[in-house]
Amino acid sequence: MSSSAAGRLGTIAFCLLFFGFLFGPLVIMVLTAFNSSPFPRVVPWDCFTTDWFGKLAGDAKLLTGLGNSLFIGAGVVLLATPIGLAAALALSEVGPRLRGALYTIFISPILMPGIVIGISTLMFWGRLGSGLGFGFDSVFFNGFFLTILGQVCFISAYSMLIFIARLQRFDHTLTEAALDMGATPAQAFRKILLPFLRPAIFSSAVLAFLASLENYNTTVFSIVAESTFTTELASKVRLGIDPSISAVAVVIIALTLFGAIVHEAWQRRAAALAQGGATAARILNNPVNAFIRHPATVAAILVAVIGGAIYLGSRHNSDVCVQSILDAKRAEQERLQQEMRERMQQQRQDAPTAPGGSAAPSTPFGGVFAPGGLGGGDAAPAPAPAAPPSAPSTPFGGVFTPDSLPKPVDAE
Repeated sequence: MSSSAAGRLGTIAFCLLFFGFLFGPLVIMVLTAFNSSPFPRVVPWDCFTTDWFGKLAGDAKLLTGLGNSLFIGAGVVLLATPIGLAAALALSEVGPRLRGALYTIFISPILMPGIVIGISTLMFWGRLGSGLGFGFDSVFFNGFFLTILGQVCFISAYSMLIFIARLQRFDHTLTEAALDMGATPAQAFRKILLPFLRPAIFSSAVLAFLASLENYNTTVFSIVAESTFTTELASKVRLGIDPSISAVAVVIIALTLFGAIVHEAWQRRAAALAQGGATAARILNNPVNAFIRHPATVAAILVAVIGGAIYLGSRHNSDVCVQSILDAKRAEQERLQQEMRERMQQQRQDAPTAPGGSAAPSTPFGGVFAPGGLGGGDAAPAPAPAAPPSAPSTPFGGVFTPDSLPKPVDAE
């Protein structure tokens, strides 16, 4: 084998291992969501079923936690995105020395453990509310309020990094020219800088929402008496999981793929129209091509595919297959029990006979605990019970025995 062929095989093997490591757990989790086994597994495969999605839809606690997570994620996006933008703009306007110090301060929440952020948020706002005279029913002790603030502490740093990466490609002379031509700083920001930062704003909002949705370490300490999607999932894992957890993963993967495909279609269309020329003319002049490549059409096709899959899954009935599996397991159990009974009966028949003619007891200890089993020969007859003593041997001379007291004399 030549060196180039060996190199290609090595590259292919490395790529297979790499993508298997990345996507293997996702594939396994997706498959377990459609197995009728009560425990998440792929092998052995029982029956194809969609019942776990119905069980997921009927889980009130999990759905309540999902609603709470969506509410908290929206609050985190509304706060973390402008805070991250402000921090990025501040870093782009200050000098090099101050920029390094501010960058260290802004980035430090990412390096801090989530447990520390959650506990410190709970203690700080709780002490502040108590110091101001507010009770436990105030906003200072509200789980949603504390969780949003705790997550914003470090998620805003993620947003800042996205905006910094975008601002490094910005030409600041554009805003300077706008200011020289009489525009106010607010107008220059709104007309020039903000449109340039629009992709970064979208990316920052998506990242902030996803980071809030999956966060656990900070949320579990700051949520107080409420619950979120991640805390409910963690409690289910502690108490014992079933494939409904895998059904959650399937739903999340489907929504992620839906958003990614629609966004990719929108990006390709925008890039083709921006380039102009023959590509843009082919898209605009051909109605069929324009209709097919439009992001709304792609979204409609995906919605139709997902709706068809849901309809077919709801029509599938796996009760017959599940019952056949149960009958096979019950028959196998009865067969094993019958084999055990036949084996025990055969052992009784093969057991040695005792000296008296009766069968020796079949015990796993070979009759070592039987009477006379330690003497090696015939068992000695049991001794007769000794006769009771004529008088009880007591230190008081039998004065307390029933017959030692004088009988009373009947009165005349």
